[in-house]
Amino acid sequence: MKLIRFGKAGEEKPGIEMENGKRIDVSAFGEDYTEDFFNAKGISRLTEWLKGNQGSCPVVHNNERLGPPLKRPSKLICIGLNYSDHAAESNMQLPLEPIIFFKATSAISGPDDDVVIPRNSVKTDWEVELAVVIGKKASYVEEKDAMDHVAGYMLHNDYSERAFQLERSGQWVKGKSCDTFAPIGPWLATPDEIKDVNNLRLWLTVNGKTMQDGNSKNLIFKIPYLIAYLSQFMTLLPGDIITTGTPAGVGLGQKPEPVYLKAGDVVELGIDGLGQAKQTLVSLEK
Repeated sequence: MKLIRFGKAGEEKPGIEMENGKRIDVSAFGEDYTEDFFNAKGISRLTEWLKGNQGSCPVVHNNERLGPPLKRPSKLICIGLNYSDHAAESNMQLPLEPIIFFKATSAISGPDDDVVIPRNSVKTDWEVELAVVIGKKASYVEEKDAMDHVAGYMLHNDYSERAFQLERSGQWVKGKSCDTFAPIGPWLATPDEIKDVNNLRLWLTVNGKTMQDGNSKNLIFKIPYLIAYLSQFMTLLPGDIITTGTPAGVGLGQKPEPVYLKAGDVVELGIDGLGQAKQTLVSLEK
């Protein structure tokens, strides 16, 4: 199943995208895609509900805006330097344990929404990433059981302001949490939609030029390990997002000089089975 949310920002309704690409409105199911939905086995209940109600669900036109596939997750947890080629281009050592930082959930936006370059930004950068969504509460989970806690996967662009992140002291979160810096979607794909999560191509272009072209098989710390590891330090709640890191090709790593985004630039990205997204960079209105 592919879960979508559609409509004006802040007023999104739940829907699904069918195998043939048709989108339908499942508002009549009576629940949005929230922590409570996932906690109460919402995906299996929705699947069962659709057997008798799919035919009466309104069609969602393809020109309708898509919002984030989740509503208000409690956490967006990021894994840094989880591809060896990205660590090398960043001139940083390979981590001995996962590098963890947070991205404010207020940064979450729809997959094709404009991305706002923050005030005083000089180094806004891109990062295509595979995001994992937690399906049930996870605390002190063993690696062998970790995948039982996965609701699905999403496409994510982990926008970063490198000056805020690396040159302003303190934690990386400052350069990661600006409004619109976490576009996710177009959909949340349940695990049965993905043949092999450890062999997915990730790509990203800027103004039509390919900048990133990687594969999830090159993750240093794999998804089961990440879930088990994180659950030793915090309780993962249904709907929480773990974004697993980016391959080489970010603006920071370009040679001979870094390349950063400016107003008018168009970023397109995609992951096998998780769709594509397109974002236009705009200046912050004063």
